[in-house]
Amino acid sequence: MCGVVGYVGENNSVDILMDGLYSLEYRGYDSAGISVIENDSIITFKSEGKIDNLQNIINKNKKIESNIGIGHTRWATHGAPSDINAHPHSTARLSLVHNGIIENYKDIKDKLVKKGYKFISETDTEVAANLIDSLYDGNPLIAIRKAIEIIEGSYAFAIIFKDKLDKVYAVRKGAPLIVALGKDGKNENFIASDISAVLKYTNKYIIMDEENIAELKKNRVAIYDKDLKEIKAKVSEANWTLEQAEKSGYEHFMIKEIHEQPKAILDTIEPRIVHGIPDFKRDNILDENFWTYFDRVYIVGCGTAMHAAMIGKRLIEDNCRIPVECEIASEFRYKNPILTDKTLAIFVSQSGETADTLAALNLVKERGCKSLAIVNVNGSSIARASDYVIYTYAGPEISVASTKAYSVQVAIMYLITFKISLARKLKNEKEIKILIRNMLNAIDSINKLLDMSEEIKKLCVDYKEVGSIFFMGRDLDYYQVMEGALKMKEISYIHCEAYAGGELKHGVISLITEGTSVVALAIQEKILNKMISNIKEVVSRGAKVLLFAKEGMNIDKDAYDKIIYLPNIEDMFMPIASIIALQLLAYHTAVVRGCDVDKPRNLAKSVTVE
Repeated sequence: MCGVVGYVGENNSVDILMDGLYSLEYRGYDSAGISVIENDSIITFKSEGKIDNLQNIINKNKKIESNIGIGHTRWATHGAPSDINAHPHSTARLSLVHNGIIENYKDIKDKLVKKGYKFISETDTEVAANLIDSLYDGNPLIAIRKAIEIIEGSYAFAIIFKDKLDKVYAVRKGAPLIVALGKDGKNENFIASDISAVLKYTNKYIIMDEENIAELKKNRVAIYDKDLKEIKAKVSEANWTLEQAEKSGYEHFMIKEIHEQPKAILDTIEPRIVHGIPDFKRDNILDENFWTYFDRVYIVGCGTAMHAAMIGKRLIEDNCRIPVECEIASEFRYKNPILTDKTLAIFVSQSGETADTLAALNLVKERGCKSLAIVNVNGSSIARASDYVIYTYAGPEISVASTKAYSVQVAIMYLITFKISLARKLKNEKEIKILIRNMLNAIDSINKLLDMSEEIKKLCVDYKEVGSIFFMGRDLDYYQVMEGALKMKEISYIHCEAYAGGELKHGVISLITEGTSVVALAIQEKILNKMISNIKEVVSRGAKVLLFAKEGMNIDKDAYDKIIYLPNIEDMFMPIASIIALQLLAYHTAVVRGCDVDKPRNLAKSVTVE
């Protein structure tokens, strides 16, 4: 989703804003712009396309001497990508950038037009700028407060006023925004969509509560509540380093993050394994009865998080004998789900800001159910709204296509499964310790998969020109090929579909013709023969099958065109390893096809609108 950055201090605001925008590229965008104050005037530069286009425009102008400004990377919602629709949007008295969607912008616009306001863009953001302008009487706090009482929808605004040369204002609702504080006593402060935008300058930040207004001067930050009373805000410190947010010699962030998975998983699970068994006391889940009270579980997420949820569903049902429902957040939020006080709702999100997941969480809270969040970002909206939070320690994930965030989410699903099973006395401590040991062995095997990167890369030439790939799997493999197909389509732009092997005869097989590309996963030993039979059905119709199997499996040579053997791991834990192979397949295919791996078209890292 769109990125917001703002600065007030003693340094060149243009350089700092541009640094911030480049750091926010991973969120997805199609235009960019900045507004700065110089000599009592607001100067705006903006451009469709990459941030480099904006930088070139700035370079062609005289050097700007400014210590205050705001910047934005836009992902088009209202109006096509263009210079005119790009942010910031300005009036004679202010300039504004916006992340989110204003749902009632048309009604507001109609009223402003009647008052004589004119509009040049197609955006809802220009409406917000003019609305605040219409309410402005010299006090920005009052104008912003009145505006957000009118606006419906989600927003993170950063605003500068022509007659307030030393201040930046910000407010949020339903969209992420932080205030970052100058480090080591420096006279500077920042606004940003997330800390990665300003990590070069500081790691200290305040997460803004919804509808609170921030007023930033170079030497002071004030946060005001709904009644415009100043409040004391908690200051947090990011534990990410700037080096973590950079490529560290890798060609792309995605391949760097694929290689970071063993460490990310261990960082996430090791603190929660005490004496060989799962322990969530560090997450303030102190009551052991917590794990035995519930008789039904919902796991809610979107995209990649939903695939992690599906793994969790299968693990919990198989091992804990509790019914589990997996729900797409954008559907769940509009349902009338069957919830009781004995229902546990688990919400999975990398950013902790996913709009549909947050809305689903609010629905559950209204019904009085207990909620547990699995998120990667400390203090994010979903984390703060949930009754309990389990943080995943994946560190910053810059590539839009999620890899290590998925792996740590799946790892937590294993720990939750083992914890419930132990608490309900379905397995004893000795059995759980064996499972934990097997899980750690599976994590160790990831390094073997990473060493197979070049082997997998050679196979991707086959997909340089293809227009479609079918992915097949059964049992836990089915959930994995769903995620593998998503990764492939996200970054290579190949049409991909994932199917359960047993479903082929129910319509899908009509699409299999000579030369059709198929990727098959056959690593669940208990249903291996069934899966091989399904694969032979497509081979007999001319499909070109790339088969991922397990070392030691005896696979008929007429069941594949090419084969890769993965480390031999217990079936239950194969998802930990097999996903690495599918991620590498997607990555190398995208590179072969010349795609922008880290910033795929039309996609955003944090989806903060419906």
